[in-house]
Amino acid sequence: MSDRLETLPEDWDRALAIVAHPDDLEYGAAAAIARWTSQGKTVTYLLATRGEAGIAGMSPAEAGPLREDEERRSAAVVGVDTVEFLDHTDGIVEYGLPLRRDIALAVRRHRPEVVITNNHRDTWGGSVLNMADHRNVGLAVQDGVRDAGNEWVFTDDTPPAWGGVRMVCHNGSPEPTHGVDVSGHFDLGIASLREHRAYLEGLGQTPDDAADWLTGGAEAAGERLGVRYGVTFEVFDF
Repeated sequence: MSDRLETLPEDWDRALAIVAHPDDLEYGAAAAIARWTSQGKTVTYLLATRGEAGIAGMSPAEAGPLREDEERRSAAVVGVDTVEFLDHTDGIVEYGLPLRRDIALAVRRHRPEVVITNNHRDTWGGSVLNMADHRNVGLAVQDGVRDAGNEWVFTDDTPPAWGGVRMVCHNGSPEPTHGVDVSGHFDLGIASLREHRAYLEGLGQTPDDAADWLTGGAEAAGERLGVRYGVTFEVFDF
């Protein structure tokens, strides 16, 4: 893999960010989203689950609404007003037609030019395994975007087909191709992650621990872009 990263194109106006859980976007992509909303772009969040299985010792019935609230507050920090949830089951999200259909319909409703998602590959790099929810949602995003543009797929009571997605951008991939300079917006990315207080406490982390982790990754990405702080994406053109 080359150390060189291309600059992610920014000649677009609407993006839809689709990930598995509350906090997925905050571990990296949120700083780029803060940059884009500051440019006047519209970014909408779509979560496959409510993260209800994400806090040890807290029942899903209690954790789901709490994590939903944390995600809405987190999104607001980076200029995102619309946050939607699909109600797939946290921890056991399955790749398949129901998930593809939900994603395709959301793409048709929101009509984005860019779709942002998380790492769909087996690992985060080396031997650090990725989890099934991330992999399944990332792959379903790629297929759901393609489905959204086909008028003969998912035809019952759906919005008109939308084939206007130019690229799908996977944050956190171990095979990044593009980067975004977030030097002027990195503080908002950290502030966005800090809103996930209950989740971080459940992991045994403090907000400062999370900020340190984000900083290390952003500095490494920034080196590959020639800037202070960066965010990386593996980009697939459509």
